[in-house]
Amino acid sequence: MRILDAGDRALLVEFDGLDETLAHYRGLVAECHPAVTDLVPAARTVLVQFHGARPDSIAAWVRATAPMNAEDPSQIDHIEIPVHYDGPDLEEVGALTGLGADGVVAAHTGRTWTVAFVGFSPGFGYLIGGDPRLHVPRRASPRMTVPVGAVGLAGEFSGIYPRSSPGGWQLIGTTTERMWDVDRDPPALLRPGVAVTFVAV
Repeated sequence: MRILDAGDRALLVEFDGLDETLAHYRGLVAECHPAVTDLVPAARTVLVQFHGARPDSIAAWVRATAPMNAEDPSQIDHIEIPVHYDGPDLEEVGALTGLGADGVVAAHTGRTWTVAFVGFSPGFGYLIGGDPRLHVPRRASPRMTVPVGAVGLAGEFSGIYPRSSPGGWQLIGTTTERMWDVDRDPPALLRPGVAVTFVAV
């Protein structure tokens, strides 16, 4: 663990990998310091924002807080997301994995995924815990435009584009579920720790 200043009201805590990051994030959430205003996980970091406390006291709390294993499944929010498996890269992913298109769909819908962290754009959740056979590289040439609702794969992650944007993920399907809605509380459908099941429609 390495703790870096990130202004006068935040610390950036660095870890060696995703599993360690998420375990410490869960521990910090469970034993949250009263001065902490937000905890923002990423692939290898947790941003700790605070108010009304000294940075050294927050750093001491971070170091003293034990990591936690995965939460009790009964306490986790669960979302089902309907997907039309019509993505332009579905056949290519089937070839890359050796599963074929139907096998990719079965593997993608066959396990419960978990939102590890959110980034790239508002509402874009990085989902982990899927079938390891679906680990595929990003596209060699990113697309200039990926449509809203596109469901993709990249490395160990699956994700859904909340708005039209450039992107290099392998696109296997689409959904009409809104990932980001400013009129919803909270606006993001996918938040760290939420469990996600994909359903073919």
